Amino acid sequence: MQRIGIIGVGEIGRAIVTGLCDRSDGRDGSDGRDGSDEAPEVFLSPRGAATAAELAERFESVRVCAGNQEVVDRSELVIIAVRRQDRHEALAGLRVDDDKLVVNVMAGVGIDELRRTLATDAALVRAIPLPTVRERRSLTVTYPSHPAADSLFEHLGGVLPAEDEAAFNAFSALTGTLTTHYAYLATLTSWAVGHGIASDDAESYVRSLFQGVGRSLGDRTRSLHRLAADHETPNGNNERIRTSWFTPATSEALGKALDDLLGGLEGPRDSGQG
Repeated sequence: MQRIGIIGVGEIGRAIVTGLCDRSDGRDGSDGRDGSDEAPEVFLSPRGAATAAELAERFESVRVCAGNQEVVDRSELVIIAVRRQDRHEALAGLRVDDDKLVVNVMAGVGIDELRRTLATDAALVRAIPLPTVRERRSLTVTYPSHPAADSLFEHLGGVLPAEDEAAFNAFSALTGTLTTHYAYLATLTSWAVGHGIASDDAESYVRSLFQGVGRSLGDRTRSLHRLAADHETPNGNNERIRTSWFTPATSEALGKALDDLLGGLEGPRDSGQG
């Protein structure tokens, strides 16, 4: 697919454009010089004007359109990446021909709702691209599976088609834990500072510690439970912190928070009326 439109050029939109068009570092195995992995034409909406203009200046194949309808008209695949709360304003009156493919990356906006909003019989696919698509290292969950959408995200790091929309929503809920992980690391850093370690040193050490953990996640021969066990010794430091802090109660609280988030992503269980 060589003509891709993006409505809503925020963080995820910028990351997708960069992953599609940046051939400077050969992360995907191509040196970008022989034309074998030519960047697609990308058409951006004027929403996020500064970001769109920056991307158009940076990448030769990127164009900024006058409006969202032009994005749709000039594209084969249209990615909708506006904020959920802005969707009605951004999509009002948009005409989407049935031969288009629409990829929806808005969290909490289901297939049926988007189809009613757009009033189209075009193929609709939901996707959860993460910011690391800019480096072509994000495993993107999609639903339903569609050859063109799956090919797009395979190029951006990998694709994981969900079995159904309920499974897709569960994957979406998991993404809500990302900043909690960063806050956990920030809390560790603050604790160290409170015990007399210089702030820069504490943050450098915590970053180094967990970057190493991140690399170990690439070992697919060991389950996450196995990795945890392999980093512990009986009555050792890691086991003491895990068993005293990550208790059944905290595990239950995390599950409850995820259930609440999932409920919001699934929306009200209605009869299908708008």
